[in-house]
Amino acid sequence: MKPRLLSSLLLACIAVSLASAQSAPEKPKSSQSLRKFRFTYSFTVKDIPPGTKVVRVWAPVAHTDEHQTVRLVNVKAPVRTEMTQEAEYGNRMMYAEVRNPVQSTAEFTLEYEVTRREYSLGDFAQLERKDTKPGVVPASMTRLVEPDKLIPIDGKIKTLAQEVAGSQAGTVAKAKAAYDYLFTTMRYDKTGTGWGRGDALWACDAKHGNCTDFHSPFIGMLRAEDIPAKFDIGFPLPENKDNGDIAGYHCWAEFYASKIGWIPVDISEAWKAKEKKDYFFGSLDTNRVQFSSGRDITLSPKQDGPPLNYFVYPYVEVDGKPYEAVGKQFSFEELKAGERKASGSRTAAASSGK
Repeated sequence: MKPRLLSSLLLACIAVSLASAQSAPEKPKSSQSLRKFRFTYSFTVKDIPPGTKVVRVWAPVAHTDEHQTVRLVNVKAPVRTEMTQEAEYGNRMMYAEVRNPVQSTAEFTLEYEVTRREYSLGDFAQLERKDTKPGVVPASMTRLVEPDKLIPIDGKIKTLAQEVAGSQAGTVAKAKAAYDYLFTTMRYDKTGTGWGRGDALWACDAKHGNCTDFHSPFIGMLRAEDIPAKFDIGFPLPENKDNGDIAGYHCWAEFYASKIGWIPVDISEAWKAKEKKDYFFGSLDTNRVQFSSGRDITLSPKQDGPPLNYFVYPYVEVDGKPYEAVGKQFSFEELKAGERKASGSRTAAASSGK
């Protein structure tokens, strides 16, 4: 091969390599790419009234997807349980019935081994270069441009969407405008009452709340612009601890761009760690586990009460009525390299109901 030809080929290969490196999403150096842990989800139905005929119990079940690998290694329950799945969002759950209970409590525990992977599609500039204008919504996503009970897409939310994002042409640009608006105008603050329901109108007026309150108006604003958007919920893991109790849930959102796919955002985490504001538009860290998606959820089998606002805690009905005397405890323990339970099992004590 002639030296000039060889030199030209080498230069071409270098150019292609540089172009590929520039187009690949750059992951933040401070973020872990993988996290493995045990997760324990325990709850107790308390003070079951004497004479109760049936206690019905549903608990969300985490499952494997492209961002996490989940192994349910043990289920402890006083009765036989079954795994079911609702049709609208595909959420999975454990279902049990305690018939004619002789004890005033019923305890349940689900133990998992989870590997959570970082979910990063690049920063705003990288995403915008691949973006297109909102187009025809795929038939499989029509539910995700419709309103929820507490996330309207008309009235105040539609007006806000037009004011904040209406002048932007691309899907990613509209989403970034809504993200920046909520990051700037809201604060993470769980004082007073009204927060935590994910009421988009309340959040727009109060301008504070928790993760549900940050992401509900975001979802509503995007849906008002005909951009599919969804609500995801699970539990957070402390970044600098390897075990301990977890006080409560965490949620985030995703929106869909036709040339890119589902793009995650976590506005409330960005607000709490403002140096990660750019990162949490287009990326999620490993410090979480997802349990379900969606709002206004009808369980399987169907509950007698109304659809659930969201599904991350156990839901219980006693003789057909929602029952809230339920104690909850969640914890995690980091798994060391090579550490894993020997085998999965499911246990259930004998029941007078089945």
